[in-house]
Amino acid sequence: MASFSLVSCIPLISQTLYPSLTFNVNKDFAPIAMVAYSPHLLVASNKMPFNTTAELISYAKKNPGKLNFAAAAGSGSANHLAGIVFAKKVGIDWAYIPYKGSAQAITDLGAGQVDVTFNGVTGIYPHVKGGIIKLLAVSSSKRNPVTPNAPTVAETIPGFLTGSRQGVLAPDGTPQPIVDKLNAEILNAIKLPEVQEALKAAGAEAYPMTPAKFSKWLQGEVIARGKVIKDNNIQLD
Repeated sequence: MASFSLVSCIPLISQTLYPSLTFNVNKDFAPIAMVAYSPHLLVASNKMPFNTTAELISYAKKNPGKLNFAAAAGSGSANHLAGIVFAKKVGIDWAYIPYKGSAQAITDLGAGQVDVTFNGVTGIYPHVKGGIIKLLAVSSSKRNPVTPNAPTVAETIPGFLTGSRQGVLAPDGTPQPIVDKLNAEILNAIKLPEVQEALKAAGAEAYPMTPAKFSKWLQGEVIARGKVIKDNNIQLD
């Protein structure tokens, strides 16, 4: 029986961070289907004097190098890259503080020991609701149903989009009829109302793709993420 894997941003980043990686995302797997997309939330310590993306940018420009950014899963993580892309797009400078996981990063953010971060909806939003940290914006192209009153980062920085995508891969060499059949079944499944509701409750949305489009997306993402990592000389801690 064939084995299958879920793909997220992690193997795409690892492709560049680990030169001796024993597998290649674009060569050793057969893309089956993209399933879902979940955005990051741009959040800040309650001690910070800004409450919007525009105010954050203004503050950072007036206070160069004063802010720091929590890289909640360490150097090269998805939220670290999101912070880098954000800073580059708006021309600001902040220090990156690497963490081994989100829990300590969120604790330090709540205590005001770090200033800003991007993190996944499910991991960070309960802390926003609890008043521990404040929400500035969501990184999707449109407003998120979990945080309907939060503006998107793109409303201030046109085209800005980050987050996590989940998809299904099979081993390379899986016969095309099987790939196509699995794709059709998966795309039908994510149309079900109960699946749509479950995704919505998690702050995610269905993001269906054909195998060909998913393959093209994977190739582009490996190149794009690799460029950010190389251009900024990101190395593992």
